[in-house]
Amino acid sequence: MTSSSAGTVHLAVYDTFADWETGYATAHLTQNGYTVRTVGLSREPVTTMGGLRVQPDLALDELRPQDSALLILTGAAGWDTGETLAPFARAARTFLDAGVPAAAICGATAGLAREGLLDDRAHTSAVSFYLAATGYAGGERYVEVDAVTDPGADGTGRLITAGPTEPVAFAREVFALLGVYDAKKLDAWYRLFHDSDASAYEVLQGE
Repeated sequence: MTSSSAGTVHLAVYDTFADWETGYATAHLTQNGYTVRTVGLSREPVTTMGGLRVQPDLALDELRPQDSALLILTGAAGWDTGETLAPFARAARTFLDAGVPAAAICGATAGLAREGLLDDRAHTSAVSFYLAATGYAGGERYVEVDAVTDPGADGTGRLITAGPTEPVAFAREVFALLGVYDAKKLDAWYRLFHDSDASAYEVLQGE
């Protein structure tokens, strides 16, 4: 943790947001001392893709990078069906410009591509042609991996991206970025939840 606000992570919520994509990340952040606060376009309730009703803790216009350690954006139908979610991509720009990291998985990566945030950063998504369809200029920076963290440059924040089938790898990158686990425990966590390696449990328990 690098500041007094490092204990708060903001999770963007909107209708049809893919609630399973950040379950690993938010659950284990909460278990390790972080507070997860949800942020919507307004404070009106939203309904996830899984049918859960979520009451946002704050509206997007109340969100400030200096109050956050990380902004997380998940997939949703709205990323590919209009401009409704574009304000969240702009919020990610505000975070990155302020030197605060952001993380996007699934369709949220397309939103960042349309915002121009992937043009000069290493990134990944579902498949390269999914992002290419946005018309963005960052195709040469696409990386064929499950999840990737761009380190940022010139004072900008680090950016995590992942495809829709990689919630565990996405969480791994979040934990690494925030220093939730040391390298040994992070490897064990990933082996346990991604590979079902039971031997990793003892490492996580500190044995």
